[in-house]
Formats: sequence, structure tokens, C-alpha cells
Amino acid sequence: MRGFILFAILVIAHAHSSIATLVIKGPDKPVLENDEVTLECLLSDSELNTSQVHFEKFSKYMNKWYRLEEEPIYRRCIPGVILRREASQLLLSIRSIHSYFHQGLYRCVADNATAPDNSSQPLAITINYMRELSVYDVSSSSRKFIKENLLVKLGDDMEVECSTTASEAPQYFWQKYGEDWIVPSSKLRLKNVRMEDGGDYTCMAKHPTLSSLKRSSTISITVLPATNSRLNQAWYNSTNLVLMTSVAGAVLLVLILSITVFLVRRAKQAKSTKGPIDDHSQKKPIYTASVESLASTSGDKQPLV
Repeated sequence: MRGFILFAILVIAHAHSSIATLVIKGPDKPVLENDEVTLECLLSDSELNTSQVHFEKFSKYMNKWYRLEEEPIYRRCIPGVILRREASQLLLSIRSIHSYFHQGLYRCVADNATAPDNSSQPLAITINYMRELSVYDVSSSSRKFIKENLLVKLGDDMEVECSTTASEAPQYFWQKYGEDWIVPSSKLRLKNVRMEDGGDYTCMAKHPTLSSLKRSSTISITVLPATNSRLNQAWYNSTNLVLMTSVAGAVLLVLILSITVFLVRRAKQAKSTKGPIDDHSQKKPIYTASVESLASTSGDKQPLV
């Protein structure tokens, strides 16, 4: 009985040793979005060629593995992917990697082996990214996006917040231009705003593990006097409107003058190509009588003696 068990163990060990070991290798450094990444599927058995091996990616939406093919239909679903086969390895290249399309688990799978011995250990591809910063005015119940400038009345309370999306929760900092203080928060609060609080404020976001991933956004805060604050704000808005209208009017005037000059030059060129009028062609021909014709008409007259 012991001999039979030992024989069975040897047979199973031999069967496992006859199956090629698949190994998948990826980048050896953190992957940033838009990087070019190459995955390698390596074979330990030289008798097995890459035509019997393929890549698979795990879909968290379908909750299953699916095969990556070279057909164009796959490249339309996941852009920028190229499969290349060589003698002892299968390569999967991603030209511009993106977190939405390419992040997840990958593995190599052999076609001529049964599970679970037909695949390599899964390789997790984590993509590090950080989107552009957005700044909002959260002083009131409504959340308003700030493009460049924020108007605040003297003596009011103000609160702004910057935010972004990233692969990991970023660290936020606020700083005013010309000042040496830093607020380690995504929110900046100013109570009882003073005139000297006006100026340029910059929000910075840094990735917690990758120092190369960082974003910044700067806004300008303008403090309006407390007296006639509504009138001041209306004047500020009307000044910007007048300035924009003046610029548009100047551009339109330049365009009209350019068109006028062009038309005048073209009319002069057309007039110069016609040439002078030939007055001789319009004159009637002058007929002169010959001496012989005059003599013939006066032949019947007698000469004077």
C-alpha cells in the first residue's frame, strides 16, 4: 500500500514538472498615468511556444477573467494595446496607460493545460494619477466654482475649498502670495475679512507617496468696501463689461478698416488695367476731292480771254 502511494506521488510530481511554468512580469517602478508599460509572459519550458499562451485581464464589473486578443475589436474597447509574440515570451504593450481602461489584474494562461496549473500568478497593475484642481466658494449653502477672481465684502466671513481626484487621497495646502504661512488643509477660512486680506491665494495638492504628482491652482480675492458694497460690486462688474465691450469694438473697427482698404486697392487695380481711350477710332473719316475730279466737273465751262 505504501508503495502504491509513493508511486502515485511520483506520477503527480512528474505530471507537474512536465507542465511549463508561466511567469508574468511588469514594470519595476511606480506607474504614472500616460506612461508606456510592457508586460512579459515568460515560459520555463522551451518546448512550449508562445502560440499556446495568451494574456487575460480580470474585469471587476463582470467579475471574471477575459482573454485579450489581437483583433481590432479588442483595441477599440481598450485603446493603445499591442500584443507581440516572440520565441520564448509574449509581450503586451500599452502605449499610454490610463486608470479607467488598464488598471487591474493580469495573468498568463496556457491553452494546453488544465486549471489551476495553466496560469501564472496574477499581476496587479496600479496606476498613480492626480487630476486638475478645482476651487469652490463654500461660504454659503451653495457651492460655487471659482474660475479666477472672488469678490468679498469687507467684514464678511469667507471660506473656499479646493479638491481633486487622485489614486490616493492627496495632501492639501493653502498659501498667500508674499506671505510665509501655510495652511495644511483643503479649506481656507477668513473671518471678518479686512482690506489687507485681498491678494492671490494658491492651493497645492500633493500625492502622499509620489512627490512628482502634484497640482496647484491660484485665485485672486478682491475685498470690496463695506459702504455701498452692492454699488461697488455692480461697478466692478460693469467695468469688466465695458472693458470687454471696448476690446470687441476695437477689433471690429480694425476689421472694417482692413476690408475698406482692401476694396479700395482692388478698385484701383481694376481701373488701371483698362488703358487709355482711343479718340481717333471715334472720329469720322474726311473725304477729299482730287484735282482730276474737280476738273471733270468744270470741263464745260469756257476759259476767260
